Amino acid sequence: MFTTALAQQEKTQPGELPLDLFAAIESLKKELNAVILAHYYQEPDIQDIADFIGDSLQLARAAEKTNADVIVFAGVHFMAETAKILNPDKLVLLPDLNAGCSLADSCPPEAFAAFKAAHPDHLVVSYINCSADIKAMSDIICTSSNAVKIVQQIPKEQPIIFAPDRNLGRYVMEQTGRDLVLWQGSCVVHETFSEKKIVQLKIAHPEAEAIAHPECESSVLRHASFIGSTAALLKYCQNSPTKEFIVATEPGIIHQMQKLAPEKHFIPAPPINNCACNECPFMRLNTLEKLYWAMKNRTPEITMSEDIRLAALRPMQRMLEMSV
Repeated sequence: MFTTALAQQEKTQPGELPLDLFAAIESLKKELNAVILAHYYQEPDIQDIADFIGDSLQLARAAEKTNADVIVFAGVHFMAETAKILNPDKLVLLPDLNAGCSLADSCPPEAFAAFKAAHPDHLVVSYINCSADIKAMSDIICTSSNAVKIVQQIPKEQPIIFAPDRNLGRYVMEQTGRDLVLWQGSCVVHETFSEKKIVQLKIAHPEAEAIAHPECESSVLRHASFIGSTAALLKYCQNSPTKEFIVATEPGIIHQMQKLAPEKHFIPAPPINNCACNECPFMRLNTLEKLYWAMKNRTPEITMSEDIRLAALRPMQRMLEMSV
C-alpha cells in the first residue's frame, strides 16, 4: 500500500532539526499558508501545535472550510485522503505515510466490491474510517458522531450495508432498530479493552463513570454510562458533574480532557494484555519531528486519481448535507 509515496518518503534525508521545533513549525505555517489539522488521538505536542483538533466529522468539516494552501494532516492515512477528496487543488501532507488504520485495512476494495455485488438492492453507508476506494463504492459516508442520525434519515424499507466497523454497525442497529448487513471489520485498539478489568476499575473507583466509544465491543459498551464519538466523550466529561471517569477509547483524548477539565481525574480503560495496546500504533507514528520535515520538504503528499476522488466526494457531500 502507498508503495510509490513510501519510497519517496524514505529517500527524503532529514537534516539537523531546529532547536525550537514549535517556533520552526509556526514559521513554516506562515511561509506555506498552511493549516495543521490534528486528531484527538495524536501525541500531546502535536495537539498543542495544531490549528484545529477534532474527531473525524469535525476534521472533515474543517478541511472543507479551510482557506489554507497546504493542509498538514496529523492523523492517519484515510483522514488525509478525506482532506484531499474535499480539496483537490491543495497540497495535503501526512507526516508518516505508514500511519494507516487497522479498520480501513480490514476492508480490502476487491473483497468489498464482491460483497456489495452480492447485495445489489442495498444502500451502502460507510464509516469514514475507510479508504478512498471504499468511499468511492459507497452511497453515504458517516462518522461515529452522526451514524445514527444518518441511518435514521434513510427510508425504513431501504436495505442497508454498513461498513466497515461491525461494532459501530451493531450499535447503530440497537439505536435505530434497523436491520443492517454488516461488513465484519474492526479497530484493533477498540477491541482490546478488557471487560473484566473495567469492572475491576469500577469496583475500585465506585464514584467513577465509564464512558466509551461505539467502536468498542458490546461487552464493554454495556458497562458505560455514556457512549459517544470522541468529541462527544470530551464534551460529556466537561459538562458532567462527575469528577472521575474510566475512558474506553484511545487515550490520546485524555490530554484534551485534562486541559478542559483539570479538576477531574481520567483513567484510561486497560487492554486485555499488559501492554499499551489501547494506544493506536498508527496514530503514534506521527511525531512533531516528522511533522516539521513534512512541512519543510513538502512531502509526503497525498494523491489519488481524479476518478476515485470524484466518486468518493459524492458520498462525503451527502454526509455533510445530512449532518447539518
